[in-house]
Amino acid sequence: MAIITLTTDFGHKDHFVGAIKGAIYRELEEATIVDISHNISPFNIPECAYILKNSYQTFPKGTIHIVGVDAEPTPENQHIVVYADGHYFVSANNGVICLITAAVKPEKVMEINIPNPIHGSFPVLDVFIQVGCHIARGGTLEVVGKPFDALKELKEFAPRISNDGNTITGSVIYIDNYGNVVTNIEKNLFEAYRNGRSFEINARSKKLREIHHTYSDIINFDLEKSQRKGPGDLLALFNSSDYIELAIYKSNLNTVGGASTLLGLDYRDTIIVNFT
Repeated sequence: MAIITLTTDFGHKDHFVGAIKGAIYRELEEATIVDISHNISPFNIPECAYILKNSYQTFPKGTIHIVGVDAEPTPENQHIVVYADGHYFVSANNGVICLITAAVKPEKVMEINIPNPIHGSFPVLDVFIQVGCHIARGGTLEVVGKPFDALKELKEFAPRISNDGNTITGSVIYIDNYGNVVTNIEKNLFEAYRNGRSFEINARSKKLREIHHTYSDIINFDLEKSQRKGPGDLLALFNSSDYIELAIYKSNLNTVGGASTLLGLDYRDTIIVNFT
């Protein structure tokens, strides 16, 4: 039986996560449920897309991903189910799907149209679970929906190229558990405009002229320990998802702080790369 994943902004204080899991098990006692995250910032579509985009591909083909962020239906936020890259996504048409599948063309997009739907305040439970369990039982998308061709796109977070290709202006799209700051500047875009040139990353008052591939690359182990960079030092790297990330080596938000707090960066703040 297919795996069902859950990605929501419900948190863990309330009953919501337990209720949707209970509903799945009531329909499918042998179901395998995986929590990707329930700590998405409320209604934060780009953050949700970043987390799901960089996790869904590690699951087997045929996995069903239920996305419970900004799920209340409106005439402009329809309920949809999408088949893309061998995976199923049950979501609202709020832009998250286009961000997840930016490099993959969906094979099927259906507007959910189940009989006698419950129009309540908990659509993930009332609608998405029904659709996800239907797919897990081997049901077709045509039974639960009708073809849909109006996927909402979010373009405001695309990096901006200016100054005749000498400047990339990006945005902070995610801050992780360590306070590391993830930008929307991907490695392939950076390298395409860099073209072998020197560069400078500007983040508030800090300037970085080197990008690492691992966090510990900041340490020159040929130097004496007293002369090395190490814990507490700022670095830039291409993270595991190939985005430019700013980090404090061995940071801890609860003690010394992280790149987000020490640089004063938050979601949507600007990061600029200049090439020379």
